Amino acid sequence: MKQLKNYIAGAWQQSKTTDYLEVINPATNALLAEVPLSLASELDQAATAASDAFTSWRRIPPTERIQYLFKLKTLLEEHREDLAKTITVECGKTLKESQGELQRAIENVEVACGIPTLMQGYNSEDISRGIDEIMIRQPLGVVGVIAPFNFPAMIPFWFFPYAIACGNTCIIKPSEKVPQTMEKIMELIDQTGLPAGVVNVVNGSKTVVDALLDHPTVKAISFVGSSPVAKYIYRRAAENGKRVQCQGGAKNPVVILPDADLEMTTRIVADSAFGCAGQRCLAASLAITVGSVKANFTDAIVDAAQQRVVGNGLEDGVQMGAVINQGSCDRIQSLIQTGIDEGGKPLVDGRNPQIPGYGQGSFVRPTLLQDIPLQGEVATTEIFGPVLGMIHADTLDDAIALVNQSRWGNMACLFTNSGAAARKFRYEAEAGNIGINIGVAAPMAFFPFSGWKESFYGDLHGQSQHAVEFFTQTKVVVERWPKEWSRQF
Repeated sequence: MKQLKNYIAGAWQQSKTTDYLEVINPATNALLAEVPLSLASELDQAATAASDAFTSWRRIPPTERIQYLFKLKTLLEEHREDLAKTITVECGKTLKESQGELQRAIENVEVACGIPTLMQGYNSEDISRGIDEIMIRQPLGVVGVIAPFNFPAMIPFWFFPYAIACGNTCIIKPSEKVPQTMEKIMELIDQTGLPAGVVNVVNGSKTVVDALLDHPTVKAISFVGSSPVAKYIYRRAAENGKRVQCQGGAKNPVVILPDADLEMTTRIVADSAFGCAGQRCLAASLAITVGSVKANFTDAIVDAAQQRVVGNGLEDGVQMGAVINQGSCDRIQSLIQTGIDEGGKPLVDGRNPQIPGYGQGSFVRPTLLQDIPLQGEVATTEIFGPVLGMIHADTLDDAIALVNQSRWGNMACLFTNSGAAARKFRYEAEAGNIGINIGVAAPMAFFPFSGWKESFYGDLHGQSQHAVEFFTQTKVVVERWPKEWSRQF
């Protein structure tokens, strides 16, 4: 059985731990590899390597640093299919979804290649007679990335290309559930000739995370995951004086008005709720129907849920794959039962499905729970599975009030043909990512991945100019050059 290694100081290293975790294909339950739960001392080794590399890396001009990213972009494109298959095998999503994930990763590399412009400062001449003032951006040093299981390729790319392009060095801690994707990406990074220690990978779980949060050399932490863990990481890293950006969980509402295009809306909402088996922080998890649209939308979304093809994501025609593991499957099914116990009506019940040929897989079919109580557990808990709760509002104002009463604020979407309604919604809805006739309002790489309330802890988000600001610190220089000094030369 293959045992994965860490990548430290430009070399693959066998972990010294005796504790390994099995990596499982969620569709087949087949054992893929073993990942080490590395020791804190190995994180320290990576931090030392990154710190040593920073001294020379930050002195390389940005125009030269981005040449490694240009090479990486080409390699990612050349190995796109192999990487996509690896994501599908260890994560469970469909091959098409994995290909889309990789495209978003590549787009972040493309944007980070603009660092010579993106990290420019500014200046003012003659702030006083003969005195000029300049603001420049400089790298922080060693930074850490803690990645989740649901997008093993894309999410690390929200952070590390910008970090290294700005002159920082980096340590990545992949999810122990899906470590093979980052292993293959590091093999490509190794081929670019990037100097040793600029990017390091340490596999593991909480021991490695805590060592990263506590290490005095690490200056900043980027994280994506559940809100309870995000809050823990934000607090512990901040207590240690680090910059922190933590993307947490969500309970994303989609509001459907009577004038919405029913066919388009149904297709988009179904893709949002059930795509990636609901395992994404931008998945629609609450559908709020307004006024007379309730009956027609309910019939349409029931049909869409029932017709969705579930199976092994590598197979043609499959529209939804497995959830990450059996533990997640059990948790999702338990929450479905909770929703029913609370009074929700199971219009479509996706528990305990029979998937021909994949009886050992971790599958939950699309599920619809109607009229769930607003303060119930299902209406307020991030299920992170293919479960769409349905509630009703009489007016758009009522629907916006429902959106805004949530403790979450990652995404909110509106489906309508009214420009006035759309403007009202985008103005009043309290969420960081807004979709109008869009089911997954995922920002392009040149926009920040916003999040509000308990969906985000920090000030600067991942991607784009926010990433550049997060991974640099500003230095202001005020200078005077008296004439009598210049006469000496």
